[in-house]
Amino acid sequence: MGQMVLEVEHNEHGGQGETGFVPSWVPRSVQNYIDHTEMGVPIRALARQQGCHASTILRQIRRVETLRDDPLVDGVLKTLGGGSIAQPPNVPQPARVTALQMPSPILPDASQLGEQALRVLRRLCETGAVLAVGADMEKAVIVREEGHGDNTKTAVVDRAFAEAMALQGWISAPQGGRITRYHITAAGRTALTGLMARAESRRAGVPEAEADICAIPHRIRYGLAESPLAALARRRDRDGTFFLDKDMVRAGERLREDFEIAGLGDEVGQGWPVFLTGILEGNAAAPIRSARGQQLARARAIAALHDLGPGLADIVLRCCCLLEGLETAEKFLGWSARSGKIVLRIALIRLQQGYIAQANTSAALIG
Repeated sequence: MGQMVLEVEHNEHGGQGETGFVPSWVPRSVQNYIDHTEMGVPIRALARQQGCHASTILRQIRRVETLRDDPLVDGVLKTLGGGSIAQPPNVPQPARVTALQMPSPILPDASQLGEQALRVLRRLCETGAVLAVGADMEKAVIVREEGHGDNTKTAVVDRAFAEAMALQGWISAPQGGRITRYHITAAGRTALTGLMARAESRRAGVPEAEADICAIPHRIRYGLAESPLAALARRRDRDGTFFLDKDMVRAGERLREDFEIAGLGDEVGQGWPVFLTGILEGNAAAPIRSARGQQLARARAIAALHDLGPGLADIVLRCCCLLEGLETAEKFLGWSARSGKIVLRIALIRLQQGYIAQANTSAALIG
């Protein structure tokens, strides 16, 4: 299934006009497509409003139409077509549709998309990772091929976010099928670089305007082919067995997923000793406003780290959640060289046992 990247012409009037609910990340070419195909706005009327030639609008419409073979792109276009897009004032009255006549589509805003894209694109950068979604699935899952021939589910993504990323050209599917598998694109890697730079700037207290300037990606600065846990999982002992079995890896990935959903990375950036001490002493402050899913993920992550205790929680947090290498973690913690992998293995065994002890119907699921 071919993938053609849309022109990045973002909606400059998002939140304005008749509707006020079109997210700012929706490209202008997509808005023109919906206005013309769903709302019946003439191409010449759209061209006059935007001060361009009618052939420019026509090319945009044709380009978007070619993307409808992609099930995620087709889904978000159907969602956008279910609500009214702001139309130029010179359109004849019969061709206009007011916001009261059509339901508002459920779409993430720019901040929600950026937060989820940071989590998802980092996962898709890992070796062997794909995002799989079925035609009738409300959720997409990210799975990664492991060294021992198994697949590990590393993340769950709401379909709306997956559709938005496909529309932006950050993920693409080489071919379709009953289950469509998406890979990260070059545009997705570039977007990830900017998102990570903005996140680092926020943790450093850089003002938003300056952070946007600093986050302009000039080159790929991050090597995210795999996490330290995935690299360690490929190592073997002298007898040929893997140093970490698949259950240990899944336990570490489950903690990382809860950590990322809860947004605990920003709190770590504000001070490592304060963050970890608060968790181990049971004094970690909960955010004032957060979604229920985020609150549950936060509670699970904090409970797991608290159960590990000092030392074990340090190494798991740094290697599994913050993706620091073993050498970096050993240096930060003041440990001797090559001791980190042994402690990490012990910590993962303890983490796995903790998850088994509190297992229930949903405990084995990520997300």
